[in-house]
Amino acid sequence: MFCRLVLCLLCAAALPAQPLTDLWLRGYSVIPTPRKVQLDARDIVVDSSWRIDAGAVGNQHIAVRTLIRDLQDFHGLRFHPQSGGAVIRLAIQAGAVKTGREPEIDRQAYRVRVSQQSIEVTANGDAGLLYGAATVAQLLRRDNAGRLIAPEGQVEDWPQYQLRFLHWDTKHHQDRMETLKRYLDWSARMKINMIGFELEDKFSYPSHPVIGAPGAFTPEQLQEIVDYGLERFIQVVPVIQAPAHMAYVLKHQEFADLREDGNNYQIAMCDPRAYPLIFSMYEDVIKATRGVDYFFVSTDEVYYAGIGKNCAKPYNEENRSLQWADFARAAEKFLSSRNRRMLAWVEYPLLPKHAKLLPRGIIDGVVGEEEYLPAEKELGIRQLAYNSMQGATYLFPNPLATGVGRGGEGQLAQAFNSILTGRHTRGNPIGVFGAAWDDSGLHNETFWLGWSAIAQYAWTPGTPSVDQHIAEFMNLYYGPGVTNMFDIYRTLQTQARSWERSWDREISKVRGPGYGNSYGKGRGTERYDLTLTPPAVPALPDLAAIPVYAKQYAARVAEARENLLENDRLAALLQENVGRASRNRYNLEVFLALTRFTGAHWHLLTALAGAEQSFEQARREHEAKRPASAVGHMVAAYNRIGAARKRSAEVFEGLQGVYEKSRYPKGQSVGGRKFVHVLDDTKDHWADRTADLTFMIAPEKSIGLEEWQKKLSAVIREYAKIHNVPVRGLAEARLEE
Repeated sequence: MFCRLVLCLLCAAALPAQPLTDLWLRGYSVIPTPRKVQLDARDIVVDSSWRIDAGAVGNQHIAVRTLIRDLQDFHGLRFHPQSGGAVIRLAIQAGAVKTGREPEIDRQAYRVRVSQQSIEVTANGDAGLLYGAATVAQLLRRDNAGRLIAPEGQVEDWPQYQLRFLHWDTKHHQDRMETLKRYLDWSARMKINMIGFELEDKFSYPSHPVIGAPGAFTPEQLQEIVDYGLERFIQVVPVIQAPAHMAYVLKHQEFADLREDGNNYQIAMCDPRAYPLIFSMYEDVIKATRGVDYFFVSTDEVYYAGIGKNCAKPYNEENRSLQWADFARAAEKFLSSRNRRMLAWVEYPLLPKHAKLLPRGIIDGVVGEEEYLPAEKELGIRQLAYNSMQGATYLFPNPLATGVGRGGEGQLAQAFNSILTGRHTRGNPIGVFGAAWDDSGLHNETFWLGWSAIAQYAWTPGTPSVDQHIAEFMNLYYGPGVTNMFDIYRTLQTQARSWERSWDREISKVRGPGYGNSYGKGRGTERYDLTLTPPAVPALPDLAAIPVYAKQYAARVAEARENLLENDRLAALLQENVGRASRNRYNLEVFLALTRFTGAHWHLLTALAGAEQSFEQARREHEAKRPASAVGHMVAAYNRIGAARKRSAEVFEGLQGVYEKSRYPKGQSVGGRKFVHVLDDTKDHWADRTADLTFMIAPEKSIGLEEWQKKLSAVIREYAKIHNVPVRGLAEARLEE
């Protein structure tokens, strides 16, 4: 199945041909690719005889500390006190690099000059100095003789876009503090300067403590995260979902009467208590994010604005749009009075003719309609280039090309093209937003390739090529010793998509209908679950069973058998690279846990098909008057399914343990408080199906194999009794299990 690579190559051909960068041609790489590079023919050698001269900047500047740490961690380079001679010198000199850009970008500019006896890092401002230090740490590499080398020459660099956002969405999980700090370190290395931190109930709102989930970040913890980012010139910008996507608030009985038309998805926007509740939440978060200049008002998907009984105007397209605009203006007024610049998802249900009602000076995070742009220009509204690195796919995102259907070019290629030519370019863009939605509960480690592409193309749109960026990312994120990483990502992606295809999608038997969808109340209310039909249990007296896996599921079973071989190879590659990687081994541990998870599913599918084959053999043995042999085949089927179920349970337990190294247990109880789990009345996120992580194994549970085994056991014993033959080797679970 690795031949699917051909599809990737065909799809990649749709991208404009990009030459290799000069640095890459010399064996060097930096993410993001520097804007101006002039290389001489020679390389220099850097060793512990060099010293760092921080000059007036001081040794405690984050750029100096980061450079020392990364040179040690990435290259094993330690400077001794007696070091002299050659020097890495860091300095800030306003205007040293001529950018011709606005001050906010100019301050991020830096220059690196590399010569035989010195590496000079000069920046226009503090952030630029950190970025220059990051470039130096990435530029160094080992040559064939094991020496640490860098190319002679000069780099002058600054970003194309002022704001470069990565998206942390915590609606269905909560990362540990040390995880978020590690993410901030890696974001700084890639010159990211904004994080959109979607908090939902993972913050303990002091004004409404019931909203915060057990163990939610306290104001002090959130400020600690913010301060850690600010030291690295990263603003951790709060993203608060309202007035829609508010089930995390409205699920609580304390706010039940604020549900719009009884729907916990959206607050009753015409109720005079609605805005004060939302703004009190804003106030809590503002107080816990001191030093941040922005606030993301998540105004997306407000499907039912104005539908409630408190609204005086009829519910229609016109008034829905006006209600949305009213909230946007009220939110901006509140935030500007607290010195926060508002970002918003400017989209449906706002009508283009009402774009003129938008608050002045906000930032449009998505540009929902191109027709908004003329009004936005008049109002001084700037835009972000929105790109999603994850929507609703299961287990693993789609960073790479598949050549199949919509989005077949892959999310990296989409980002390359979108940032370069998207509708934001017809406005006055200020930045880029790399979304990674938590709807399906993917682990954040699966997003780093996509996030790195956002960092890359937000800094230097259009260069390098996507395939070069992938290679450079693997080198940076895992270290130069890893191999076959493209194959690993490709196979994780294809295994995840195959896992999705292997299930039936049926109307849920355990969850009732929803309220509606974007087309209106009562539309698209069906909720669907993933499941499979188990093999038919042989019927007495003749052991007849209608085949399912040999007919209806035959193609899936065949694919599962292929996937098992591919899964084994993937696991072997991951194990090899755990030993080869010099950093971020935990990322590979997450990938290995996912590989084992999909592998357990392929084992289950083949076991179910094998059980069905055993039933057919049992039927034939019955016809041949060999009841003892018939019993043996049914026992084999029973045991095979039991072994597959045991494997699945053990694999899931292992996956949960790996996940919880970097995040808290999903739906945890803390200090006697239990997590309140209520389904969203409108959205049907896969990760929200259960309070804990068992949503991942809910499809397998829905097959009903425990009850199936009980029925099969009863048939086996009854058949054996009828034919007076023993039952041997039936591996039934003991009661204490």
